[in-house]
Amino acid sequence: MNDSSWGAPPQAGYWAPSDQGPVQGAAPAGPAYDAHHAQQTRPMPDVPAHGGDQDDDRGAARTGGPLFGDETPPTSPQASSHQASSHQAQNPQEPMSSAAHPAPAPQKKSAGRDLGAAIGVGVGLAAVIVASLFVVKAAFVGVITVAVVVGLWELTSRLAEQKGIKAPLVPLAVGGAALVISGYVRGAEGAWVAMALTALAVLVWRMTEPPEGYLKDVTAGVFAAFYIPFLATFVAMMLTADDGARRVLTFLLLAVVSDTGAYAVGWRFGRHKLAPRISPGKTREGLLGAVAFAMAAGAVCMQFLVDDGTWWQGLLLGLAVAASATLGDLGESMIKRDLGIKDMGTLLPGHGGIMDRLDSLLPTAPVVWLLMVIFVGSG
Repeated sequence: MNDSSWGAPPQAGYWAPSDQGPVQGAAPAGPAYDAHHAQQTRPMPDVPAHGGDQDDDRGAARTGGPLFGDETPPTSPQASSHQASSHQAQNPQEPMSSAAHPAPAPQKKSAGRDLGAAIGVGVGLAAVIVASLFVVKAAFVGVITVAVVVGLWELTSRLAEQKGIKAPLVPLAVGGAALVISGYVRGAEGAWVAMALTALAVLVWRMTEPPEGYLKDVTAGVFAAFYIPFLATFVAMMLTADDGARRVLTFLLLAVVSDTGAYAVGWRFGRHKLAPRISPGKTREGLLGAVAFAMAAGAVCMQFLVDDGTWWQGLLLGLAVAASATLGDLGESMIKRDLGIKDMGTLLPGHGGIMDRLDSLLPTAPVVWLLMVIFVGSG
């Protein structure tokens, strides 16, 4: 073995031969290595198992194994070169393999959804909503009721599967439908009465089961009644105004535009996480996109769709919608993280379940209803 086999001049104190006899890692003396040649043979360096920053800067290899079974310890290019040279020196018969592996092709940034299915389902839902909204108002109340009942079924099913919480679905479904219809027929007063009766029905219905888990079951049931049908009732209450169909359309457009703005801007420009512990995919840039898109859409909708509305009211409405829709999305993300699931259901390809579409709409409904009443009255 000659000096060129190591490819680089020795460093003092690191690669230099020892003057104190045999060195660990040196080639053994034998027919091909007499004492004179052994003094000229460079020993392999004794590399520490955990190199510090200086070791990394010099390109020293780490001899420690991976921290976990599926983890590969990082190795610098210089260290890889030294390892490849030493392996070839110790195994001269093996062909020299290329130390440099081709870099993997950069992955395209994925949108994270089946966009084709998502768009198709979105267009179909929009057609049903617009047709029912502008043909017969009562038909749209039926659409709200169906969405509420399906959402309650999804939520109670996931609670039972993941947490063992048995919120009674029958009184929730009946009470939820009554909530929506009462809000449309009798306004806020009817909605509050229906909410109280639904909570009472949940308490009584659960009494037919053993007492174990009673408190958590009825608590989850009352929460479900408030979260889904009660908040959805404000959409039905919006519909009762003379321009109710256009108010509801404004509400839906702003929620959709806010979500689209957040998604598009966040996917393209998102760098800073908004709430990484709750929803790692959401970014501050996406929130700004939601605000900008919703404010622009709000100005147009209030000016041209809502009776007596003005553009500046639409700016404020759009800002409020972007905030409430984002909070609603984060709120359901908290629920799904607690349950350990990605989606509430699979009913809507590309979207998840009904609740995965209602997450931003539900908390936005009372906000839009209230601002509409303040700006242009309940008319």
